[in-house]
Amino acid sequence: MFLRGIALVVAMVAVLDLSASAQLALSTPRTPWGDPDLQGIWPSGQMIEVPFERPVELGTRATLNDAEFAMRELLLERQTETDAAEFVTRGLTDVTPPQHWRERGLASRQASLVVDPSNGRLPALTEDGAERAEAWRQRANRTDFTGPEDFNPYDRCITRGILGAAFPNIYSTGTEILQTPGYVVIRYEMIHEARIIPLDRRPHVSDRIRSYLGDARGRWDGDTLVVETTNFNGRTGSLGRNGNGNPTSDALTLVERFRLTAANTLQYQVTVDDPKTFARPWTVAFPMTRDREYVFYEYACHEGNYALANMLRAARVSEQRR
Repeated sequence: MFLRGIALVVAMVAVLDLSASAQLALSTPRTPWGDPDLQGIWPSGQMIEVPFERPVELGTRATLNDAEFAMRELLLERQTETDAAEFVTRGLTDVTPPQHWRERGLASRQASLVVDPSNGRLPALTEDGAERAEAWRQRANRTDFTGPEDFNPYDRCITRGILGAAFPNIYSTGTEILQTPGYVVIRYEMIHEARIIPLDRRPHVSDRIRSYLGDARGRWDGDTLVVETTNFNGRTGSLGRNGNGNPTSDALTLVERFRLTAANTLQYQVTVDDPKTFARPWTVAFPMTRDREYVFYEYACHEGNYALANMLRAARVSEQRR
């Protein structure tokens, strides 16, 4: 009788001691056809105050302590006040967007967007990757452009690539997820791209078919949506907020994970495996909050891309003056 009583108590404790994730799994909303329902608009702008790579002095600490967090809150408060100023002074050669365009984020304790390696910093480049990264930087600093092909895909309003679109950016940070039986659609606000991802475990297309956004295949791992994307053309970047910086190669594979951790919180994670560019894979992870009031605005990049024509015109004028 005594042993039966102990067993009953243990069983009751086990039932009551459900973890937060287990409780969420029991209540994860479902689509009419039974898949976890991840639909909605998930802006990532709340994380733009988190550095892409972790400051070296933080070492392997993935979160800020109280003092560091208080300083981040203070800096964000000061910047928000500056953004609200009626007039802003800018230099004649300053072509970056003004600070008040930024969709200010929230102060987060997360030390960096990069979570693996454990120091929150990108792994070393391969020899080939370093050469391509240097060529990318030289190209970005050129002024002797001969045609549109001399600019990177983002300057030309073609694409920022998946990484540039997914990472928290200065503005227009909306990511929309739509679902139908057998498919998931991920739509990005900036440069208005959409990825249609089948879930029926079909094989990837031929290795000879390459594109900026690659070939995506999705599956459910419990309540986590896992998307593997291959067949990239190696023409987009991987570093920072806009897909600029270090280039990728045609060996790139992305594995993304989307998982609800609360009713309106979606944890996003992407592992970048590009053996031609980096010595080892690396991972970025951050939460996004569903915003039912968020509105996608038209990102008329091609239609309003006067910068490209003006830079080419300036290059021709420069040539005439030599």
